Amino acid sequence: MAKLSDKDWNTLKEKLAKDGRLEQFTLGEPEQEYVTSRGMEILRLHAADFVNKRLAPANPKNDGRQTPTKGHPVFIAQHACGCNDRASVADFFGYEMGRELTDGEVDIIVDVILRWIGEHLD
Repeated sequence: MAKLSDKDWNTLKEKLAKDGRLEQFTLGEPEQEYVTSRGMEILRLHAADFVNKRLAPANPKNDGRQTPTKGHPVFIAQHACGCNDRASVADFFGYEMGRELTDGEVDIIVDVILRWIGEHLD
């Protein structure tokens, strides 16, 4: 299982800050309540499921429109972290489009999502 290092997280945050994504997205009270009521391990399962179904395929269905901007804390985190579609994943993570993501790449994206959520809880 691939893990996101603190150095890689800080480098990604710098890229996201330059792009303006970090200021654009926040977790509202309902999303924070969702996280605290279910816990981070359940969120990890949700994030892995969403990433595997909506991002990991070589050519995801509805790419560019597959991730809503509200409705689940993972969706908001995906937009904030540049992992809401394959073009963003290519830009921010360097994982080229047109090929299936590896399990290690999926693990890193999930770690990014959870790290962002953890940092945005009051």
